[in-house]
Amino acid sequence: MSGDERLWGRQTDLAVGNFPIAHRPLDVRVARALATIKRHAAVVNASLAVPGVDADVAEAIGQAAQRIEAGELDDQFPVDVFQTGSGTSTNMNVNEVIATLAGESLGRAVHPNDHVNASQSSNDTVPTAIRIAVMRELRDATHPALQGLVDALAALSARTWRVVKAGRTHLMDATPVTIGQEADAWSGLLARALSRSASDLAALGELPLGGTAVGTGITAPAGFAAGVIEAIAAETDLPLRPTPNPMVHMGGQGAIAEASSGLRGVAVALTKIANDIRLLASGPAAGLGELQLPELQAGSSIMPGKVNPVLCESVNQVAARVMGNDVTVGYAASQGILELNTYLPVMADAVLESATLLGNVATVFADKCVAGIAVDEARTRGYAERTSALATALNPIIGYERAAAVVHTAQDSGRSIIDVVVAEGLLDEADARRILDPLRAAGIDPDAPT
Repeated sequence: MSGDERLWGRQTDLAVGNFPIAHRPLDVRVARALATIKRHAAVVNASLAVPGVDADVAEAIGQAAQRIEAGELDDQFPVDVFQTGSGTSTNMNVNEVIATLAGESLGRAVHPNDHVNASQSSNDTVPTAIRIAVMRELRDATHPALQGLVDALAALSARTWRVVKAGRTHLMDATPVTIGQEADAWSGLLARALSRSASDLAALGELPLGGTAVGTGITAPAGFAAGVIEAIAAETDLPLRPTPNPMVHMGGQGAIAEASSGLRGVAVALTKIANDIRLLASGPAAGLGELQLPELQAGSSIMPGKVNPVLCESVNQVAARVMGNDVTVGYAASQGILELNTYLPVMADAVLESATLLGNVATVFADKCVAGIAVDEARTRGYAERTSALATALNPIIGYERAAAVVHTAQDSGRSIIDVVVAEGLLDEADARRILDPLRAAGIDPDAPT
């Protein structure tokens, strides 16, 4: 289709003129979800003998809607993000495009309100479309990408399970752990955040369609909402269901706020993981230098050979945006007044952006960073063997106070903990090396087969 061909009508033109705010349209996935609703609504309307929507009109509406759903007509939805708070402008935009195409197909007029929007209102279709769009993105893109990163971290854990290093608490030396144990914790942290986000699909699936203007269902025939929702659920395999009280999800937008909160939880987990990885990779000469990240690009325009943890930084910037989006969604969701919330477009745009950014950055982080992480095993073991926290293993044998004295002696003399306990006759050398083995201190039997 030519970029100059406009299928929309007067209401869309007015909206474009009224809202030159962000100079970018509302996320087109909302329009695609609205088209899904319109397609199934037309079929149900025809079956219920809604005036003006006969089988031919329903078929024409459906064919036009399918073109929108396929992304073929994305350039036909120009209405700004910051538009009327109910999303009416985008709903009318979709109605007008479908009406134009359906009318051309039939050779007679199809009305955007009387036919395409029959039995509906922006006030119930837009929040329904937002939920469907968000659920699709989470299930089909965001969550699989996050699971891929969970798996990549688990694979890192498996291949580094016995690579011992100094643990650190308060950024100070602590008892030994392994790289594998740390990576297992990263994988588990993200897996739990992913699980919480996945659980939000159930809440999103309770739809206000059929509530029409204020939640009472005026102009919607009996069976309309149930029929449309059942058809969409069967087609998409999403857990969709009618709500017993549409007012709950028209004046209140708690489900969308919960979905945003779930994504914020993912961002929190990713920030911790990315920060850990870039700290452990700091250096190479003047930092911890335990991990070696893939060299993806030059890190400086002035310092030759410098390599930076660019993907960790990308993850953290995404997380910052997601957290900011969640503040927007939380505030917007709190602003439902009486029978309607008028912050729907900005909530939709923010949640869909968060879901997309997290999915994209998780895939890149897994493939281009985590999968290629190498370990300086000599360095990690050296840290583990030198840490004074190894003396913790002596507590059950000589007590805390005596162990603390050993630590001070070792630090003052520059000797190892093992050398001090042997020299002072606290343990023989064999027992000292066995008890103070850093891998054993990490809870892993050094004699067990790998």
